[in-house]
Amino acid sequence: MHRLTLSWIVIVIAAGIAAIGVDSARAVFDPPPPPPPPIVTEHEVKIGDKVIKYKASTGKLPLKDDAGKIKAEVFFVAYERTDADVGEPRPLTFAFNGGPGSSSVWLHMGALGPRRVDFGADGEQIGPPARLVDNANSWLDMTDLVFIDPVSTGFSRATEGEDPHQFHGLSEDIRAVGEFIRLYTTRNNRWLSPKFLAGESYGTTRAAGLASYLQDEVGMGINGIVLVSPVLLFQTISFDTGNDMPYWLFMPSYAATAWHHKKLGPDLQQDLEKTLTAAQKWANTDYVQALARGDALTDAEKGAVAEQLARFTGVSKEFALRCDLRIKMDQFAKELLRDQARTVGRFDSRYKGIDRNEAGANPDYDPSYSVVKAPFAGAFNAYVRGELKFETDLNYEILTGRVHPWNLGATNRYAETADSLRQAMTANPRLQLLVCTGYYDLATPFSAADYTVEHLGLDKTLKGNVSITRYKAGHMMYLRQDDREKLKKDAAEFYGRAVK
Repeated sequence: MHRLTLSWIVIVIAAGIAAIGVDSARAVFDPPPPPPPPIVTEHEVKIGDKVIKYKASTGKLPLKDDAGKIKAEVFFVAYERTDADVGEPRPLTFAFNGGPGSSSVWLHMGALGPRRVDFGADGEQIGPPARLVDNANSWLDMTDLVFIDPVSTGFSRATEGEDPHQFHGLSEDIRAVGEFIRLYTTRNNRWLSPKFLAGESYGTTRAAGLASYLQDEVGMGINGIVLVSPVLLFQTISFDTGNDMPYWLFMPSYAATAWHHKKLGPDLQQDLEKTLTAAQKWANTDYVQALARGDALTDAEKGAVAEQLARFTGVSKEFALRCDLRIKMDQFAKELLRDQARTVGRFDSRYKGIDRNEAGANPDYDPSYSVVKAPFAGAFNAYVRGELKFETDLNYEILTGRVHPWNLGATNRYAETADSLRQAMTANPRLQLLVCTGYYDLATPFSAADYTVEHLGLDKTLKGNVSITRYKAGHMMYLRQDDREKLKKDAAEFYGRAVK
């Protein structure tokens, strides 16, 4: 009897251990559950003179591998107009920002979405705290909108046990965002909708790569691409030894900045457009030729070039000579207003900064980013939980460094997606392109965008598919009221052409 009881005890204990083992195995090997369905809320907004009714869907979509394992969850906010004729497919726009490491909050809450962060008429900060207002220039009246936060930005995260860096690279990111677009389009039955991509900054790099990827790998045609403050060819913005390209491409933006801060001579201070035309012409001819000659320039020739460089940029001839005629962006941002103990912004050179040491070589910080970070972060965190009803304790990563090192896949060369764009436009001759650039952008200058477009190598029959627009602000030109209105007007005309 004693032995029988003991045997049963052993069996029961063994069964319990086995059960615990099974539960542990499940905990380790069972895949994580898919994210819950999006939260849907109903709203309305007045755009122009018309009240638009719409629904907002806020949530995450899973990115899976070929075996069905969830590798990451991508956060998005989608807006769909509900008072439009449902019998006709409405355009659908996928929008994102850049970084790498940026969420989509800037285009979402600054330009395209139905609600925006309030700034002064010229883009000056109001508050703190941040203030949300209806966006009378939202694009929702002409297209449904999906704002995508790539993995590790916003609320998007790799799943537990997955290395997030598998998504942190030029091609890796294009595949991941492309898969999101495919999945969203499928789940929402939008394959027959006219489709657009809208990217800002590095988001334009992504958009150009996506156009070709979606077409070739997914079989999805794109009607139009909007590039806001673009960079498709990294050689144009990389101040590296042996690469003279940025020096002459940035120079017209230096001239615009000097004009704004009244640092030019009387002959150049009168008319911005005329000044920039003259500056760009000189940069594209005499200046680039002088840079190409390098040490072959005589002292007299070098002095003459330095004099013209100083004339157009507002710095001294001596400073231009000390820089060997090659003024880096950070050097210019520190030097232009040194006599006032001020610096100028990188994203928007109209903004002024104050450094601890005015004798330093580079600015301590970018005042044009400081102006926007807290208002956008505060406004979005309140908006997503309050109006969109999406609850989470996660930090919304506005612009994170966690994606670095970012794999640009450019061994012994500069990363570029310009040729991917050319291929997409060649394979799809109806694909339209809108390029939007700001005069005061010292991150992705307008002259570099012009150069990139002019060197796409498009067939002459396709050149009419490209439109370039200018704005009297910087990287985020939509912060300025007149430019936000102009951007909407330009976009409306562009969408009208692209969906014919």
